[in-house]
This record gives sequence, C-alpha cells and structure tokens, in this order.
Amino acid sequence: MGPSTPMRRLLQRRRAAPEPDRGVVGPVRVDTRTKDLAKRLQPGDIAVIDHMDIDKVAADSLVAARPAAVVNAAPSTSGRYPNLGPEIIVAAGIPLLDRVGSAVITKVEEGGSARLDGNRLLVDDDVVAEGVLQDAETVASAMEEARAGLAVQLEAFAANTMEYLRKERELLLDGVGVPDVRTSFEGRQVLIVVRGYHYKDDLATLRPYIREYRPVIIGVDGGADAVLQAGYQLDMIVGDMDSVSDRALTSGAEIVVHAYRDGNAPGLERVKALGIDPVVFPATGTSEDVAMLLADDKGASLIVAVGTHATLVEFLDKGRAGMASTFLTRLRVGGKLVDAKGVSRLYRQRISNWQVTVLLLAGLFALGVALASTSAGQTFYTLAWGRLNDIVTVAVDWVQTLFGGG
Repeated sequence: MGPSTPMRRLLQRRRAAPEPDRGVVGPVRVDTRTKDLAKRLQPGDIAVIDHMDIDKVAADSLVAARPAAVVNAAPSTSGRYPNLGPEIIVAAGIPLLDRVGSAVITKVEEGGSARLDGNRLLVDDDVVAEGVLQDAETVASAMEEARAGLAVQLEAFAANTMEYLRKERELLLDGVGVPDVRTSFEGRQVLIVVRGYHYKDDLATLRPYIREYRPVIIGVDGGADAVLQAGYQLDMIVGDMDSVSDRALTSGAEIVVHAYRDGNAPGLERVKALGIDPVVFPATGTSEDVAMLLADDKGASLIVAVGTHATLVEFLDKGRAGMASTFLTRLRVGGKLVDAKGVSRLYRQRISNWQVTVLLLAGLFALGVALASTSAGQTFYTLAWGRLNDIVTVAVDWVQTLFGGG
C-alpha cells in the first residue's frame, strides 16, 4: 500500500525544495608557484596558492583557466604597493579567499575535493583554513592603502639600483662577460618576447612588422611558447628555463641559459637532458635584461620588446631586487629599444569587413564605368554580354530537356 496523500505531498515538497547553498565545491589544485599551477588548472578547480602581492600576469593566467575559486595562503595585497592582481580576480567573478596561512598547503590534497563556504575552506566538512573573503570594496580599500607605501618602495628600489650598478658596472658599461653565440645579430632588428603585460595582443598587432622586417626573434622563458603559439619560428630562447616547454626547447632555437653570477644555473641540467648544448650567461639581472644586453652587444640595429616591464608598479610586481637591473638595462640599450607595450590598444582596426566589401564593390563599379566610356571597353562588354546570353540559352535548353524528358 502506497503512502497516504499528505505523505505524498510532503515528499513532493522535499523533492521540489532547492538544496541548501553549499558554497563553491571543486577539486583542489595546489602549488606555491602560481605560474606552475596555472598550467594544470582546469575550469571549476579550486586554486590554492601562496602568493604575496598577486601581480597582473599571475592573475591573468589564473582567470584564463576559469577556476571556481582562488585560495591564497599569503596576503594578496601586502600594502607594499598597489598590485593589480586581486582586482582582476574579483572583477572576473572568482571568489578570492585571502590570508588563510601557509598551513593550508599541506592540509589539502592535490586533486581532492574541497568546499569554499564564505571565509572558510572545508575538506570533508572539516575546516582546514579561514581567512578574508575579498570583494570589490575590500580590494579597493587595500589598493588605496598600498598607494601610500609607494614612496618607501621607491626609496628601496633606488638603493637596490645603485647596488646592482656597483656589481654589474663592467657588464652594463663595457659588455664584459657577454658570451659568444651562433645567432647573427649584426645590423638586424630583434624582437624580444616576454610573457608579460598585453603580450598576446601586442604580438598579434606586430604581425605586419614581423612579416616585413623578419627580425631575430628571442623568446624569454615562457615567451618562447607565446612565439610558437603565434605561428613564428624562434631564433633564440633566453632564460632560467623554469617556465618554457620542451617543445620550445627542442624547436631548433639557440638556447642561452641565464645563470647566477657565481655560475650556478638551475635550468642547465634540464636543457642538457634534452640533448642540447646551451650557452651559459651569468648575470645578476632578469632574463629579459640578459636578452636585451646580448642583442645590443652583438650589434642589433633595433630592439623591439613585447611584454617587458616598464612602469614602477610592473617593476615591483616582478620583485624589487630583480627589477633594478631592468631599469639600468633600459638605460644601457637606450635609443635602440622600442617598447611595444600597449601597441594593440594604441592601434586598432577601425574598418569593419562590410565596410571593406562596400569599398571594394564601389571600386569595381567605378572601374566598370570608366571601362564603358572607351571604345575598347564597349567592345568588351558587347562580347561579354553575347557570351553570357549563349551560356543562359544553353542552360535553359538543358533544363527544358531534363524536365521534358522526365
């Protein structure tokens, strides 16, 4: 005997009622290096990172993977300077749980399921981390406070710049220590691609330039993969080889491994394991600096930079200690350097496809009118019209025969 009518109604109401909000649920991807995590992050994952002052490039890579949420063990904005990362993540509608503590890295398991409920992260209904859930207002407030700290950061940046100049003055001023390479730079233009701000858009906008001038193309670490994805051939890869793919390393490009000043090169072993004999360039600065100094020293006539760092905030995004070298390197290469940053926003195609079509048709019409005003053109039109009539007549006869025969 089935349930009574009141019981059936109760069961129906329970089935129709929505399940209680369980927050954001998804598999966990955890890594202390955000750029490594972004490579394996899938839509719907919960990204667990330990990244103080999330920069724009890191935020863009996270947002591109469309995770369900981002959980940061460190402060996403420490107050040192107004970094852009948190604003990008929150504006994309991705929950950002902040300042949960470094212990979360060991409390969650790669690939395991977790749930973000407000300001808490739970695994099997056990709270493994609590922090601050960021929104547009909290991010804006943190950015405002961080702007007040720029003066202090600028002083530290200037001090670090002088220290770098003291250590690398021979390299910067006289080119001492630049290794020999097989790639020919003398008198040629060079395109250096770094996976930084707006690099994809700017690389796409530079397509006519690349096609016409055929510059020497250098990919800096992950920028090498950006070059291949854009459909170009690499001439050289420069970097510490921590974010470049094996596909790029084995593409036939010359490999220059950026080493520490003492000669230690963490990426050297990986390159040699692929059967490649690289050039080693010891220098204190960043890999993009090494690429610029190398191109300048070997006689490049022009250096076009894509995705490199230019503003104070970008320098601080990269890290104050490292970016002092970039500031001085830009002074060193001077008039040879053309920064392509933002060129995609400066130049945009204003003519739509339908406008081009109308313009083409108008041109053909004008050509036809001009041709009709000449005796030769009139003869041509007469012959063409006669030929068209013949074709139409044959087609009509064929259709009539086809259907008449049926």
